[in-house]
Amino acid sequence: MMLLSVKETEKMDDIDAMFSDLLGEMNTLSQSLMPSADRTEVDSALQTERTFSIGFTDLNESLKELEDHDLDALMADLASRSTTSECSLPTYQQAGSCADNEMAASALPPPSNSVESSGGLQTSEPQTKSDKFKLALEKLKEAKVRKLIVKVLMSDGSSKILMVDERQTVREVLDMLFEKTHCDCSIDWSLCETNPELQIERGFEDHEHVVEPLSSWTRLSENKMYFVSRPQKYVMFTNPQVFYMWKKKKECSSKINEQAKQLLLQEHFGGSTLIVPDLEGTLYLKEDGKKVWKPRYFVLRASGIYYVPKGKTKSSSDLVCFVHFEKFNIYNTKHFKLKYRAPTDFCFMLKHPCIQNESDYIKFLCCDDEHTLLLWVNSIRIAKYGTTLYENYQAAMKRAHPSASHKGPPPSIESSNSRPRKQT
Repeated sequence: MMLLSVKETEKMDDIDAMFSDLLGEMNTLSQSLMPSADRTEVDSALQTERTFSIGFTDLNESLKELEDHDLDALMADLASRSTTSECSLPTYQQAGSCADNEMAASALPPPSNSVESSGGLQTSEPQTKSDKFKLALEKLKEAKVRKLIVKVLMSDGSSKILMVDERQTVREVLDMLFEKTHCDCSIDWSLCETNPELQIERGFEDHEHVVEPLSSWTRLSENKMYFVSRPQKYVMFTNPQVFYMWKKKKECSSKINEQAKQLLLQEHFGGSTLIVPDLEGTLYLKEDGKKVWKPRYFVLRASGIYYVPKGKTKSSSDLVCFVHFEKFNIYNTKHFKLKYRAPTDFCFMLKHPCIQNESDYIKFLCCDDEHTLLLWVNSIRIAKYGTTLYENYQAAMKRAHPSASHKGPPPSIESSNSRPRKQT
């Protein structure tokens, strides 16, 4: 091992030290972002209120904007869960069966408003929408499954109000929006979150649970969720040659036929291991706390992004890890050339989803052109989500063309929960 001497004084200019510190502190950051058990009662109340609605000033406003049939569905679902939860109490809390509990409850004085002892809907159902959302508010606070009332913005400026719970995926919410908007079921439709403060946006992946990323938003956040068409959502499957033949001239890859595309998909997604695009090249890295960007040579691997230290070669033994994908999401950016003096506006950001404001733990990278940005952003998605991404594409194609069979035999993909990695 070589000992550092004079070069040690250049550590602040050397990106190696910065990355080593970053990797050493990521676990501490992750734990510090988790909810603390000793928060004040006020903070707990604010957190509880926030988790009920997204895109509204308070829960009452969101309930009032729910359509009548959605509100009725919410109340019926909450009532059924209330009854189910009573019947599934732990043994030490039960005084016999559910029937025994009902008999015991019948001996108690009747509750006000003629509410049934089982915790279900009122005997005399509320007649006005005001009565309905008051009852829904009570049931929401008692619910065991977390629910959100979400405002989803459309590209034409209108909005739709949805009720989602923690079990629903983006794919299921998209299906709900297809029914509400009567639009086509194109594979390009996406749910997208925007963060105006950081000037970033990210399209949710279809397998994600919607409540999870929304719960990372702060209470006073100006973040919004959009229902938009993103033509590049599944470009890695509609045009796989762009990513797996990127070293060849564009004229060659653009002439590839449909059969060759299917062979590429089968080769890279149909085997026992996922093959990540062998992407590498020079990107500009923003220094922490400064509007200074320095070129670095980066290499993509299944486990993360690596860089070539100064004076080293591009061999695997010399590569140093920049980020691991488990701790980061990738975001598109807006106007970073103006905000951060980036070399171009073709930038992307890597950050932990819980970070919602400016932070030293955010990483900024800049590309020379739009095509390079397309390659990096979508190749990172392939590396991060693996075969799950391809399964999302297949489900979207099936939804868009229910009567059409998928071209070519579907790849025999192993469980997406055990995504294989290519050795770096």
